[in-house]
Amino acid sequence: MSNKDLLDNIKKLRELTGVGFKDCKSALDETKGNIEKSIEFLRKKGIAKASKKMSRTASEGLALVTEKENKVSIIEINSETDFVAKNKDFISFCKELSEINFLTLGNLDKLNDFKMKNGTSVKDSLVALIAKIGEKITIRRTNFFDNKKGLNFFYVHSAIEKNIGKIISIVQLDGIVKGKNEDIGNKIAMHIAASNPLAIEKDGVKKEIINKELEIIKAEITNSGKPSDMAEKISKGKITKFINDNTLLNQIWIMDPKKKVSDILKENKIEKEVKILNFIRYKVGEGI
Repeated sequence: MSNKDLLDNIKKLRELTGVGFKDCKSALDETKGNIEKSIEFLRKKGIAKASKKMSRTASEGLALVTEKENKVSIIEINSETDFVAKNKDFISFCKELSEINFLTLGNLDKLNDFKMKNGTSVKDSLVALIAKIGEKITIRRTNFFDNKKGLNFFYVHSAIEKNIGKIISIVQLDGIVKGKNEDIGNKIAMHIAASNPLAIEKDGVKKEIINKELEIIKAEITNSGKPSDMAEKISKGKITKFINDNTLLNQIWIMDPKKKVSDILKENKIEKEVKILNFIRYKVGEGI
């Protein structure tokens, strides 16, 4: 078979199965270029069945954290249905991935190539799991917090097991004295899970988000029939409120509506000011 014929067959096989270039070439090599036998070969391996499901939407699933020596990793793995998210094989797979994610420091590429306990890579094990369960499963996102700058705290909302849930938040704080004001870290992590801030403070909010919100606000005011000069004044007030509502330091503290998060940090100062260095919040399926 000429190179052109081989490439044509790979293209055709990819269109028929949705399988990647490398696997299609291996199948054609194995079957001496026979398309039908190649499809059968891929289906037997579970690859074609898995890849065809990749056009579906996976917005259910689980978020998981692993914490050791004040280092914390977080991962979100999605499935199509909540039924599969409760499947023992799926949960077992997710638990092992969470451990691997910690070892690979939240690097998704390294995680995909990492060998699991079964001796195969994560990406190959994922294909096999999809074929077995019959649903699209995706490893959506990962992150890692080291212990070089501050102390890390996390909160799992409605945990189905230890460190597994649908919403997980992590916050990294400076100024925490062990045994004295550690409790505030857990409370701030809980606040983040509940209030979903976009950034720590105002200059952390992306300009495109502010511009889009401002555009919506101005359109709403104009459509209400108010004059343009009044619309400009009202929109400034509304965008200020939007920024305050969505920046962690300016948010109303969930445990006391008379205070802001910034007030709580000041109240918990022991040796030095308590500062929020970083945070993240994963809600399963959000934005899909």
